[in-house]
Order: sequence, then C-alpha cells, then structure tokens
Amino acid sequence: MPTTVEERWRQFFRWGPYALLGIATAIAGASVGTLMDRAEALAAGVLVVAALLLHVLWDRRCARFVAAHGWTTGPPGAGAAPVGEGAEPVRDEPEPLRGASGGRSVPEEPPPVLVPGAPGPASTAHFVLRTALAFALTWLNPFFAVYACVGYFDAVHLLPRRLSHPGLLVVAVTMAGSQSGGLPPASPVQWLVFGGLFALNACLVVGFSHLAVKDAEKAAERAATIAELGRANNRLEQALAENAALQAQLLLQAREAGVADERRRLAAEIHDTIAQGLTGVVTQLQAASAAPDRDRAEPHLRRAADLARHSLGEARRSVRNLSPVALEHDALPDALRKTVEEWAERTGVDTRFTVTGTEAPLHDEVAATLLRIAQEALSNTARHSGAARAGVTLSYMGDEITLDVRDDGRGFDPLARPERDGDGGGFGLDGMRARVERLTGTVTVETAPGEGTAVSARVPLATP
Repeated sequence: MPTTVEERWRQFFRWGPYALLGIATAIAGASVGTLMDRAEALAAGVLVVAALLLHVLWDRRCARFVAAHGWTTGPPGAGAAPVGEGAEPVRDEPEPLRGASGGRSVPEEPPPVLVPGAPGPASTAHFVLRTALAFALTWLNPFFAVYACVGYFDAVHLLPRRLSHPGLLVVAVTMAGSQSGGLPPASPVQWLVFGGLFALNACLVVGFSHLAVKDAEKAAERAATIAELGRANNRLEQALAENAALQAQLLLQAREAGVADERRRLAAEIHDTIAQGLTGVVTQLQAASAAPDRDRAEPHLRRAADLARHSLGEARRSVRNLSPVALEHDALPDALRKTVEEWAERTGVDTRFTVTGTEAPLHDEVAATLLRIAQEALSNTARHSGAARAGVTLSYMGDEITLDVRDDGRGFDPLARPERDGDGGGFGLDGMRARVERLTGTVTVETAPGEGTAVSARVPLATP
C-alpha cells in the first residue's frame, strides 16, 4: 500500500489513465445514439482499444526501466527529472546540497522521479500519441474529455521543459472543445464560447503551473535549508564531542600540572623548613659536642631542641599548606626582623634588618614567599659564604615589593652551577625562582668569587 506522496503519484500516473479511460468510455457508451451514431461509436471503440494498447506498451517499458535503473534515476544522459510545471506532487525527501561536514563534497543524489525514464524521447512520443487519441475521441464524443484531462497532470513529467507549456495548451484545446459542446464548434456562438473556454483553461493551467513551479522551488529551498541545518547539527555534535575530549585532556593535564606543582611546593617547603632546621640542629649538636663542659654545651642543646620542634611544626604546616609560624601572629616586617635576629644569634654573624618605604598589607602567599626566600638566603650564607656581616632589606616600592639579602662572604661563580647532592646543594636558588615565578616576580643573584653575594627578589605588591 502506498505510504508516501511520491508513491501515490506513481500509482496515479500508472493506473489513472486506465481508470479515466474506463469512466469516459462508460459515459460515452451510454450516450451512443444521442451524441454518436453507430459509425462514430465503432471508430471510438477502435481508438479506445488503441489507447489501451498504448498504455500497456508504456507500462511494460516503464517496468523494464525501473528494473534496470530504479526510481531514482532519469533516462540515460538526461539526468534527474525536473520539477514539473503545473504538477502537484510533493517530495518527502529533500535534495542534498553539495558540501558537508569537514568541508568534503558530497555528490548530489538525483531526486526521485514519478514517471520512469521521463522526460525523454519515449515519454514525449507517448504523450503525443495519447493526446492525439484523446483529441480524436473527444471529437467523436465530448465525454472523452474525462480521459483527456490526464494530460494536465503528467504533461510536465513526460515532456521536456520547453515543450510542457505547448503540451498543456493542446490539452486545454481538447478540454475547451468538450466544455463548449463538442468539436468542431458548429456556430459562431459556439466558436466564441470555445475561444473563451480555451482562454480560461489556458490561463488556469499556465497560472497553476507557474504557482506549482514557485512552490516547488520554495520546497526545494526549504529542503536544502533543512539538509544544511542537519549537516550543521552533525558538525556541531562533532565539535562538541571534540571539545569534550579536549576538555577531558585539559582536565587531565591540569590535574597532572597540579600534582607536579604540589610536589614542587612540598619539595621547596621541605628544603626551606626541615632541611634548614636539621642543618641548624646538626650545627648546634656539633657545637655542643665540641664544648669543654656541660654548662657550655647546654645552650647549644637547647637551641637544637628548639630548632627540632620548630622544624616539626613547620613541616606539619607545610603539609596542610598553611602560612609559616612566623607569620601566624606577625606581619612580614616583624616576622623578618625576628627571623634575622634568631639567625644572627644562632650563627654569630653581624646582621642588620632594614625596612624602606611605606608598609602595606600583603597577600598571605606573597608574605610567605618572601619569608621563605629570606630564610633560604640566610641559610645559604651560613652554610657556604663564611661571611662576617650580612644585611636584609625589605623595600615597599609602590606597586611592588623587593627583598634584598647581602653578605660579605666568599661569593661564587654564578656560571659554575653546583651539583645537587644529598646535602641540598644547588636546590635553593631554583626553589627561590620557582616560588617567585608563581607570583610573576623575579629573582636576581649578584656574586663573584671573593666579593660576597646579593640575592634580590622582586614581586608585585598584591594586597589581600
């Protein structure tokens, strides 16, 4: 059973002429003796048989064509069947456009045809013969116009575009002759009626043909728009899938970067807290073991115990990503002053701390970073420089803050990078730079053998 509009029209174009011919023959047969004499009836019978034979031959030809080419292919060399002028079938499937997702060209599939192998020479010959038979039958009996009207429906499908209008006008002549009382007109009045009816039929068929063409064009545009929207949706879905994959990849990279950044942070915290504390503990224990008596060793032992407790607390705070203990109750200048004083007392190095500029509140991370850099720089001074004097300066400079740590020790060649070893050598400067770069700051080192060392850290003045 037909399920689409195209299939219904195909059924009509195949069986409709038989049905209309049968109806016209039945009505004309009933009028024998009134509109036809016996000779005209015999001639009409011969023409009806000829029309039936013509349709049988055409049906067989269409069946062979469908078996060889299918319904979606026009006649060889003719391409797809054009949209019929004056035809009423509606295509359910839109014509695909060229170009699809990814910029690749998709071959344009020819639209389904309603009459196999049309338009072409065979279909044109079939239309001409059928129209001639219908005209002759209508000449014999006006009721055969019922059969002739089929030309209004399939002329635009059977004929090439340039012949469709002439074919429709020929059918209009047949219809006007029937409507005016039969062919040929017998009086001037009948000729006048025939002319008016022909003009009416011609205007109607040409007008409806034009409207049908415009409607078909709009339908084709809508179908093309729908097809393009479908391809756009496919491209959008593909882009969304790619974005989802990219987002997953970015999340994985961000997670890995976060893990690596946390590892670097913990490594720096361990170096700046536990390593420095253990270094101080070892130094104090060595001093205690070298003391001549217990009374002189006691202060070193107390300092070693204090350093061990302080390092343990700092390690716990580092794991929890908390600010250093020194900044828990004091601002950065006070915390640095106490750190410098404790370091000077512990090492015996003459050290001065200076603050310049107008003090301003700092973001916790900025304060913690500068404090850790000061602790690391002082630790390096104690371990490597052999300095007698050192100085720490904290400078508030408008939109940035600078920390300078200087000593008069032996210095070093900055191009001769020390190797990292188990004692932590070579890690401190890298740790300083890594900390400051997270704040979009810079670290510079000025040193030379025998000329001391100056470490300067400069970061933007980020307020809380």
